[in-house]
Amino acid sequence: MAITAAMVKDLREKTGAGMMDCKKVLVETDGNIDEAIELLREKGLSKAAKKADRVAAEGIIESYIHGGRIGVMVEVNSETDFVAKNEGFKDFARDVAMQIAAQNPEFVSKEEVPADKVEAEKKILRQQALNEGKPEKIVDKMVEGRIEKYYKEVCLLEQPFIKDPDKTIKDLLNEKIAKLGENLKIRRFTRYEVGEGIEKKEENFADEVAKQMGK
Repeated sequence: MAITAAMVKDLREKTGAGMMDCKKVLVETDGNIDEAIELLREKGLSKAAKKADRVAAEGIIESYIHGGRIGVMVEVNSETDFVAKNEGFKDFARDVAMQIAAQNPEFVSKEEVPADKVEAEKKILRQQALNEGKPEKIVDKMVEGRIEKYYKEVCLLEQPFIKDPDKTIKDLLNEKIAKLGENLKIRRFTRYEVGEGIEKKEENFADEVAKQMGK
């Protein structure tokens, strides 16, 4: 089986192992993802996967204020207070807070997106594809592809990292898990933006200028 970049990326996200290690075991297992994960574990390379079930109840709440107009608070968990005090962990939490400020996600992960919201989005995407004149038989595949793009817009873990768009926040998280040796979780966040949700009065620009000139 031909090993694709998407297969390597998927295995890397699941395990936190390096790209070359992931490609190597996929070749060895002829593209079988489950066997590849087991092989990485046997080799001691699947650091993130082995720690995924551990309870992460320590950590920090990081904040970030941008220009006095956007504010973020995010809770990032670790297994121990020792790691929570690590500068690398703190830097990661700051990067996550900045990501949320810049990209305004709605959820942490795909699993948090309500099923009815996903179905409503799929309905819209399906109608858009039909309106574009796409054949009925390929519409469903198009919708699945476009819903992944939707996840990248609304789910923090799926978003490209603003400092390195070649990796996602999930990739960054798995790298930190492998480096720090503990399970880490981005648990929740809140984002505020000045004036958000307030209906603002709109005035005609020409009228506004006229008022300022006393006309």
